[in-house]
Amino acid sequence: MKKIRLEIKGFTYGHSNNNAYILVLRESDGDRKLPIVIGSPEAQAIAFTLEKKLKTSRPMTHDVFKNTLDRFQVDLKEIIIHKLEDGLFYSSLICERDGIQEIIDSRTSDAIAMAQRFQAPIYTYAEILEQAGIYYTFEEKSEDNTEEPEVDLEQENFQNFELTTKAEASKNPYSNFSIRQLDQELKKMLKSENYEAAALLRDELKNRGE
Repeated sequence: MKKIRLEIKGFTYGHSNNNAYILVLRESDGDRKLPIVIGSPEAQAIAFTLEKKLKTSRPMTHDVFKNTLDRFQVDLKEIIIHKLEDGLFYSSLICERDGIQEIIDSRTSDAIAMAQRFQAPIYTYAEILEQAGIYYTFEEKSEDNTEEPEVDLEQENFQNFELTTKAEASKNPYSNFSIRQLDQELKKMLKSENYEAAALLRDELKNRGE
């Protein structure tokens, strides 16, 4: 299966889900984003690697794990988000010691926190990104070709993202929209970074074979 490299775009608080944050990953060589719901402690563990000004007086759990792997000369080569099942992402740590590779099962949030500490690449498979990714069209850019703004870690304008199952698709509030209306609304939601609505619109388009 084809691997696709991802980068952290940012994250923010999910208002409709208590103590949950949305971590947004973006494909390095494309326009799709992969939103993942994570808990508050996991968001904090990742935030400490993104904001260099944030310091702790004692090592956090992920720091201890990294220090342990370093002490035993185990290198984290990459992490792979390899499965999506019932709305839950599954990931693996690909480690190496003395030329021998080991694969360690991990929660996705922990895997990303470790990848940040090792400066290791984050990957997923094409089929997962096709299933759960949200496409961003660069037609929304202004004429001056300014780059797409990064997500501010302090902003809170995202809505909580949840994957819509086939059973829930029939309850999609956009089921009565025309294809044209769906396309227009999807562009609007992506521009405002309302990923919850964008996911519903994306799923409605998929259900119609678009």
